[in-house]
Amino acid sequence: MKRGVVLLKKYGWIIPVGILVVAGAFVAWYLHGRPVAITQPAGTVGIKERNLMLLALTLSVIVVVPVFIMAGLIAWRYREQNPRPAKYQPEWDHSRLFEGIWWGIPIVIIGILSVVTWNSSHALDPYRSLDGQSDVSALHIQVVALDWKWLFIYPDQHIASVNLAEIPTGQQVDFEVTSDTIMNSFWVPALGGQIYAMPGMSTHLHEQVDKPGEYLGSPANIAGHGFARMDFTVRAASKQQFDNWVIEARQANRNLTDETYKQLAKPSDSVPVGYYSWVNDGLFSDVVMKYMMPMADSNVANGASNDTMNMDMSGMDMSGGMQ
Repeated sequence: MKRGVVLLKKYGWIIPVGILVVAGAFVAWYLHGRPVAITQPAGTVGIKERNLMLLALTLSVIVVVPVFIMAGLIAWRYREQNPRPAKYQPEWDHSRLFEGIWWGIPIVIIGILSVVTWNSSHALDPYRSLDGQSDVSALHIQVVALDWKWLFIYPDQHIASVNLAEIPTGQQVDFEVTSDTIMNSFWVPALGGQIYAMPGMSTHLHEQVDKPGEYLGSPANIAGHGFARMDFTVRAASKQQFDNWVIEARQANRNLTDETYKQLAKPSDSVPVGYYSWVNDGLFSDVVMKYMMPMADSNVANGASNDTMNMDMSGMDMSGGMQ
C-alpha cells in the first residue's frame, strides 16, 4: 500500500498527461480530412464571425496559457521533495507588481472585448442589411420550418423548393423565417448567422456568399424524432446559373396551393428536394397569421372589445419583435 502511494506521488503526473494526449489524438483523428464549416466560412457574415471568434480566443489565451504554466511551475517549485526549498517568508502577503499584473491584464482584455462585442453586435445584426446595402437589391426568400423539412418560397420569382435554397453569388439574400410547427432554428454554419424560426412570428437573416458551392444547413433546435434528418442545402451559383435554375423550377408540374401545402406540412422526414412552379400569393403571411388568430379569438371570447384588441395588436411587430 505504501509503495503504491509512493509510486502515485512520483509518477502520478503521467495520468492527466496521458488523458490529454489520448484526447488530443482522438480529436486530431476525428477532424482529419473533415472541413469545419465555422472555421472555413464562405459567407460575408461567416467570415466576420470567424474573425471575431479568433480575436476572442487570442485574447483569452493571453490569460489562460500563463495560468496553466504557472500552475505547473508552482506545483514543481513547492513540491515536498524539492532539494532546494523556497525561502520561508511568513510575513509576505502582498506585491504591487503581481497585483497590478493579475488585475490589470484582465481589465484591459475585458475592455477590448466589450468594445468589440458592442460594435460587432450591431454590425452583425441579422435584421440589418450587409455593409449598408439596400434591401432593394437583396434576393428575398421566405423560409418555413415544417416537420421535418424546410420550405423555401421565392415570392418575386413565384416558385418554391423543398430542402434546397438556390442563391446567386455576390448578391445579398434576405431570409425571412417562420415556423409552421414548434420553434426551430435556421442555421447554415458555412454562411454564419443563426436565427430562430417561431410560429406566429417572422425573423430575418441577411447573408451573402461570394464563393460558389453547396453548403449544408441544419436545424439548431431539437424538433422531434425527425430532427436528425432535417438537413437542407444552400447552393450558391452564378447569376446566370441561378436564372437557369428558376426556369427549371418553373417547369415543375406542381403548384403550391393551400391544399398541396397542407399535404406538405404533414410530418415526414428524409424528404427529397422538390420544386413548385407556382406558389399561392400570401401563403407565407397566412402561415404566420394563423397562429395569431387564436389569440384574437380568445380575446373576443373573454369579452374584450375590438378597440382593446387593436390596441394590443398595434404594439406587436410581426417581423419578430416588440415596438
